[in-house]
Amino acid sequence: MDIILGIIIGLLVLMILIVGHEFGHFLLARKNGVRVKEFGIGFPPRAVAWRRINGKWIKYPKSEWKNGNEVLKAVGNDKSEKKSETTEPLILSLNWLPIGGFCQMNGESDADTKKGTFGAASYWSKTKILFGGVAMNWLMAFLILTVLAWTGMPLFLENQFTITSDEHIERLSYVEVVAVAEGSPAEAAGFKVGDKVLSENGEDIYSVYSVASREKFQGGETVEYKIEREDNKETLTATLNSADADYLLGVTMQGGGSVNKYTWSAPLVALGTTAQLTGETFKGLGKMLMNLITGAARQVSLDASTREQGREQIGEATSGVTGIVGMLGSIFPAFVGSASDIAFLAALISVSLACMNILPIPALDGGRWLLITIYKLRKKKLTKEKEEKIVTKAFLALLGLMVVITILDIIRLF
Repeated sequence: MDIILGIIIGLLVLMILIVGHEFGHFLLARKNGVRVKEFGIGFPPRAVAWRRINGKWIKYPKSEWKNGNEVLKAVGNDKSEKKSETTEPLILSLNWLPIGGFCQMNGESDADTKKGTFGAASYWSKTKILFGGVAMNWLMAFLILTVLAWTGMPLFLENQFTITSDEHIERLSYVEVVAVAEGSPAEAAGFKVGDKVLSENGEDIYSVYSVASREKFQGGETVEYKIEREDNKETLTATLNSADADYLLGVTMQGGGSVNKYTWSAPLVALGTTAQLTGETFKGLGKMLMNLITGAARQVSLDASTREQGREQIGEATSGVTGIVGMLGSIFPAFVGSASDIAFLAALISVSLACMNILPIPALDGGRWLLITIYKLRKKKLTKEKEEKIVTKAFLALLGLMVVITILDIIRLF
């Protein structure tokens, strides 16, 4: 059940973050006079669509989807309507595949010259439009972290950013059981999924690592647990496994730990944490790239130990990469029980989307901007054919990488 719920939550979070990214492009395109042909939530096939004509949203009948001019003919095509097309979306669609969204602009090639196209916009306008999605992802992360700073910021980072003068530490006084091993002391004692463990031999529980810890118990002891089940408090007695067993009690738990709350400094904490997440993301990307390059270079060595070191570096690089399958099948289900943890994860993914899209890869926003910039500095025309050729090759390379990451995710899951 946690896996199914985690997949649903994960899809919803990813959908919101990607649609938010595309909405950033959409806003900046409208503001800079570039007509948006279609803004889609989800990916085709379409489920339902509307068109904005003369300032009004009109249902776009399925019978007319193949010919986009039918609605325009039906309502007229006067001068005010033509003017509005450069600043208002032509189509808003809800689509069946819940894996993101898209913003289709008019004339997306840099070589387009017709008024209202992306290509006809100024260099500065193109820069704003291309990085609008990146800015929106950073903004979304900032807003999520601001709310968390007010309500309770989970601590996931080493030396996580804080403002000590306004910091209020709140310890969580229980952990929740999410799984009970079959035939374990926990099962024999009567533990059930959903139980809140309050204390162990009279000591309050604040962390999943403090329950049946090998630092406290040698194995074989009888331990008394206070739990809360459906608003009723009970006492369970468990006899732990011996010290050489795989586990002493046999429960999987989540929650516990502590959260930090802030008042006036919440936006500042959110800003600092967003910057910290950004730095950690770039640091992780740099380390992964360095391990891949160094590891691959060591594979041509004649020395067996050097080749083994290279394999270890490549393994370390790939182990730190997770795709959509890994996020939906593993990461999100692990966070199902805590809304604040899911929100922090959403902020982290939003920052990761911003960092990835700013990279100088032609199929991504940063790469397209770099391509346009290089040709502008060289004072050469970037033809539509050349741009499509470069972007297509980069996209296919990214697609291949996504396939490899997906295979690795599936292997790790099963």
